[in-house]
Amino acid sequence: MKRRSNASVLMTGCTSRPGLFLVFEGVEGAGKSTHARRLGERLRDAGVPSRVVREPGGTPAGERVREIVLDPESEISAEMELLLILAARAEFVRRVVRPALERGEVVIADRYELSTLAYQGIARGLGVETVRRLNRFATGGLRPDAVLLLEVDPEEGLARKQNGLDPGDRLDRMEREGGDFLAKVAEAYVDLARQDATVIRLDARGSREEVEARLVAELGARFPETFAPIAGLRS
Repeated sequence: MKRRSNASVLMTGCTSRPGLFLVFEGVEGAGKSTHARRLGERLRDAGVPSRVVREPGGTPAGERVREIVLDPESEISAEMELLLILAARAEFVRRVVRPALERGEVVIADRYELSTLAYQGIARGLGVETVRRLNRFATGGLRPDAVLLLEVDPEEGLARKQNGLDPGDRLDRMEREGGDFLAKVAEAYVDLARQDATVIRLDARGSREEVEARLVAELGARFPETFAPIAGLRS
């Protein structure tokens, strides 16, 4: 797999990497997990090495952090929330993302830095520049090659989550923040996307197949060598 011209530069001094780092972003219920999983499946079916990961999480320690951050019973400050997420991200980048990229894999992440800027930096009021600085420290400056921002009305997204819950399940801590908070997050995503050329904004309304066709078309236009093999595969 050839490296593309928009390669991110790691602060460790490495100036290139052979893999591709893609991130799905959006408010609760936008379909990030579903489409990340589906994209990974289609790439693997086409013989393209790929892995799907999530944040916070991706490592044993990161999954324990995820439980704390998303537990509805957790009573933590915005500052603690941010630092827990970044601690998990530091391990995630070091142990999962960088090694996979060096092996030439396509890494597909369900959330990364844009979430932190939107949720903690803007919606929680901790400040975008503060979050950027701390995030650079945690990640060594590793940025995605592209961010797929799935856009849906926050109320519709929350309704999707509620309708998809199994008996006995409950909304997590972020999902319980409610409509006003999630509306702030959605607005933050749009503002941040306007400032970042790596963000691909996608309408997440419609059927899974319709949304999937949009995202594959966008990725095929931006990374034709990687996504040409899946263009003809049935979804």
